[in-house]
Amino acid sequence: MSAEISIFDDIRHDDTSREFWSARELQKILGYASWGKFQNAISRAKKSFEASKITKYYNINDHFRQVGKLIRAGKGAERTVVDFELSKYACYLIAQNGDPDKPEIAQAQAYFNIQTFRQEQFQSMSDEEKRLHVRTQVIDNNKTLFDSAKSSDVRNFGKFNDAGYRGLYGMNAKELALKKNLGKDKILDRAGTTELAANLFRITQTNDKLQNELASGKTIGEQKADSIHFMIGGKVRQTIKDIGGTMPENLPPEVHIKEIEKKMNRKLGGGEPGIVPPHAKATH
Repeated sequence: MSAEISIFDDIRHDDTSREFWSARELQKILGYASWGKFQNAISRAKKSFEASKITKYYNINDHFRQVGKLIRAGKGAERTVVDFELSKYACYLIAQNGDPDKPEIAQAQAYFNIQTFRQEQFQSMSDEEKRLHVRTQVIDNNKTLFDSAKSSDVRNFGKFNDAGYRGLYGMNAKELALKKNLGKDKILDRAGTTELAANLFRITQTNDKLQNELASGKTIGEQKADSIHFMIGGKVRQTIKDIGGTMPENLPPEVHIKEIEKKMNRKLGGGEPGIVPPHAKATH
């Protein structure tokens, strides 16, 4: 693990029951000179948490725990300021909602993204809970990606979506569905947690790239947007290869996600939750 990445390990706190990161310490590493601006990133991350169906199962205060932090105020004086004890998932959301132009944010995304979901994220969750959670994140972020694609003048969303699959899986969606014998099921409804995490990284990074291009006033167009999606899917694929992971097309399909939803909802005594795709063409 590189020095840039291991710095996040250096500021990790462990107590008897959990690990956490101090928001004040994370602020400096992520390149925010102002606490106020970093609080904006925290607020966006909290909104992302609240918008997710994960709130049915987990309390936001367990991930963004507000505490007081004693700091020196000059001439030997001390004062208490607001801080947050952040879970790994909270840090992940902050990285996803941070300033994409900051290289430190890219490093944080690399640390808290695929490795997080593959190795350490939500150890207290069951495998089914992890999978349901990541699938929900994929749906939420796919909606954002397709909004960005629309702003980039993409009109053939099926072709745009397929470009990402070709980059990540080395084959198009139809070929992948045949390889995994999915029938009429959507690809990501049968994907396990590791495969979903790889797709989530593909989706968020493609969205960031499109947004950066749009913010700089560049004209993107359908062909370039497809190329960007393909390129980033390929980079995620290369990352999986570099860390010795199983290539996503070789991961076995899982039981349909709706069966997991039903099971979780029965556990909570509720009705049918039903994850509804944000866009009919965005949910492969």
